Amino acid sequence: MEDFATLPDLASRALGGGVVHANDEFFAAADHLVLPQPPVFAPRTFDHKGQVYDGWETRRRREPGEDVAIVRLGAPGVIRGVDIDTAFFTGNYPPHAEVAGLAVDGYPSPADLAAADWIPLVPKSPLRGDSRNLFTVTDTRRFTHVRLTIHPDGGVARLRVHGTVVPDPRLLPEVFDVAALAHGAQVTGCSDMFYGHPGHMLMPGLAQHMGDGWETSRRRDDANDWVTVRLAAPAEILLADLDTTHFKGNAPGAAGLRGSEDGQEWFDILPRVALRPDTPHRFPVRPGRVATHVRLDIYPDGGMARLRLHGRPAAGYLDDQFRRHSGDGESR
Repeated sequence: MEDFATLPDLASRALGGGVVHANDEFFAAADHLVLPQPPVFAPRTFDHKGQVYDGWETRRRREPGEDVAIVRLGAPGVIRGVDIDTAFFTGNYPPHAEVAGLAVDGYPSPADLAAADWIPLVPKSPLRGDSRNLFTVTDTRRFTHVRLTIHPDGGVARLRVHGTVVPDPRLLPEVFDVAALAHGAQVTGCSDMFYGHPGHMLMPGLAQHMGDGWETSRRRDDANDWVTVRLAAPAEILLADLDTTHFKGNAPGAAGLRGSEDGQEWFDILPRVALRPDTPHRFPVRPGRVATHVRLDIYPDGGMARLRLHGRPAAGYLDDQFRRHSGDGESR
């Protein structure tokens, strides 16, 4: 598997991504493309248009042409690679596909997007049926939309657009959650993720259930579990939110937060405090120092639904990042 597949899916519905246009979705809606859940299939499950598929499926073409779906990224950023997943499409997958990108301000209409000058990201390439088709992207500009074109027709289960988030600083308040994946934060390491990936803690919204959080296996030693997060921007943390919602018999007994400017020397942000099960915990903090990374220690193990770290970013950092990745793909 390509390394980019471990990066966040910028197109995911969980981040606010959505399909804003599809020229044809006769057999199955294009909205399936951005669902965060893996595709599923139940054989011999028919509705009034045929076998039900968990994906986007267009009708059979009887004339030359291709089918198109345009996706608004939930978190605009630099795209490192795309995954065109044709899971369960066997005799009806597209033989070829291509992907293009666009960066645009505001909320363009489908007509505006159709008329825009798109930047090629993945050239017309062969696909395999019932498979993940991974393509590396080398363009380092920031994009807000992608366009999937399939040749000539067929079905695609999911479109994953993996990359690094580059937020528009004009759309952020003075103080915001610098641990949010949607703002560019990213997990850089953890001790254990047996039951749940720590990246879930950085997702938008409230956790929906116990599986929508970070959970470790049960420790049988004297150590503790931990996770490190690279913040969206260097910032002084002002409020820490440690949310154990849904974790009742398996919440950590305590937790602490430390920060670092270089990933090596650590200072206290929130000294070790007791936690309660199934509870959002909010702590005002004043470390007096800027951090680029934060380490969450839980004692001794357990589960955390969400981690929110509200802070004031260092002046100019996000503006510099935004300018560095804006280019010809940016429509101003």
